[in-house]
Amino acid sequence: MSGAAAEATEAATAPPERAAPHALHVRAFRRYLLGQLVSNTGTWMHRAAQDWLVLQLTGHSGTAVGIVTALQFLPQSLLGLWGGVIADRYPKRTLLLLTQSLMAGQALLLGTLTLGGTVRVWHVYVLATALGTATALDGPARNAFIGELVGRARLPSAVSVNAAQFNAARILGPAVAGLVIAALGSGWVFLLNAVSYAAVLAGLATMRPHGRAPAHRRAANAVRLTDALRHIRTTPPLRRTIALTAVIGTFCLNFQVTISLMATTEFHTGAAAFGALSAAYAAGSLLGALRAAGRSRPPSLRLLVGWAAAFGLLEAATGVMPTPVACAVMLVPTGVAAVLVTTMANTLVQLSTDPDMRGRVLSVYFLVLLGGTPLGAPLIGWIAQTFGARYGLVLGGSAGLLAAGAVAATCQASAHPKGEASRDPATAGLRDV
Repeated sequence: MSGAAAEATEAATAPPERAAPHALHVRAFRRYLLGQLVSNTGTWMHRAAQDWLVLQLTGHSGTAVGIVTALQFLPQSLLGLWGGVIADRYPKRTLLLLTQSLMAGQALLLGTLTLGGTVRVWHVYVLATALGTATALDGPARNAFIGELVGRARLPSAVSVNAAQFNAARILGPAVAGLVIAALGSGWVFLLNAVSYAAVLAGLATMRPHGRAPAHRRAANAVRLTDALRHIRTTPPLRRTIALTAVIGTFCLNFQVTISLMATTEFHTGAAAFGALSAAYAAGSLLGALRAAGRSRPPSLRLLVGWAAAFGLLEAATGVMPTPVACAVMLVPTGVAAVLVTTMANTLVQLSTDPDMRGRVLSVYFLVLLGGTPLGAPLIGWIAQTFGARYGLVLGGSAGLLAAGAVAATCQASAHPKGEASRDPATAGLRDV
């Protein structure tokens, strides 16, 4: 690992003023990224097979699928903030070894129960809750660990490339799961997912992050969630980024609801059209991630606000498309904009935060990005069901557009603020709108 250590050290000390080398130049990050791609593909396979298994066990109960989904994501809303505290208190590599091992264990157990013919729906409920709990602890540490691998200068490209692999896995995983389920059954999908974690665990076991990674447990009173909340409140670019993300996450990213309703209630088509619309959005998401991965320079708040406004306009425009083909075509640039917005926001949040506090601040970011969906999805779904699916898309896009305008207005009003000068030149640059 001497080569990876040397490259990571070089990344951590690169001057932020110059165009940074790409994160893929760091060997440790390449190894980590490959492991994440394999593991995330397995995770998306697992999710698809899990839903299929629940349908088989319950006689095609949509309510049961909803329950298992809620049980998997509820711990992330309840425990995500404390996951950030833990990520800042303990070595992140150690935490990731633990959480990834727990995830592999639950997949192995579910696969064994399924292949043995003894699985019951309550087994799936319990293991989905365990997976959600491990994910709540894993998320902040995993995202903050990237900064320790590549250093501040390469962080923008690292976040973008990581988003690209995630979206690639999101497309590849369910497709592979369908083939494996048809050929071998759901149980083998769970076992393959368990094996996929070996790629991440092997990489983590042999790499050593550099930069400002903590060498030992920090005192409990030195790692407080209130410090992160205070940092967000007193750092204007960070505060505005998280506020914009909260609106986007709550009202704009509900395509799992609106796309299905557009296919069934507006276009009166079946599963094939729904699949085509979903694939168009997924393809746009991947294109957006690849576009973001090509950037090595950090984004500005101005750029984030501009793309958020574009995303809102594109989503609203999707809602007025007259045919399924036109809707699918519009979903491609909408997917591009959605991923660019979330990737830029993630990068800005990390660049605006000291490494010692990054886990806690990221936990807040992911809480507003993902935690808003349980609130916004029922509202958008009710609007779509009551007034028509088009209104769900138009109102969701309008909310994003208004939020972007509001952030732009506050930035313009404080173009020359008193007492808000940033001590960090890089952070000060994020304020320019």
